[in-house]
Amino acid sequence: MSSKAKRVLPTRPEPPTVEQLLADVRGAPPADPVLLLPAEPPRGSGGDRDGPVPGEPRGSSGEERLYRQCRGYVEMNRRLREARRELAEKREELRRAGTALERDITEMRQKAF
Repeated sequence: MSSKAKRVLPTRPEPPTVEQLLADVRGAPPADPVLLLPAEPPRGSGGDRDGPVPGEPRGSSGEERLYRQCRGYVEMNRRLREARRELAEKREELRRAGTALERDITEMRQKAF
């Protein structure tokens, strides 16, 4: 029988420092896909602003755009929680209706025979 030799893995490099990370980010081109923000989710008829504010230059502040995007995500999360609650209520309502239907079917069969 032969014994398998253990592989010796190379040592891991040291993680980059904060300064190295910042230099890398600053040196990246603006179209770098890693640094691009995802597209904003479509806005419904909620209370959020759906478009640019009158008098504010388009794209004037990246922070403002990010803030609006975060608010959109929070609103979407709220709507998803509400939809989840409504679905749970409707599921329970259907379960009760199914139980009542089965009971009525059983009664009808007993009366028929």
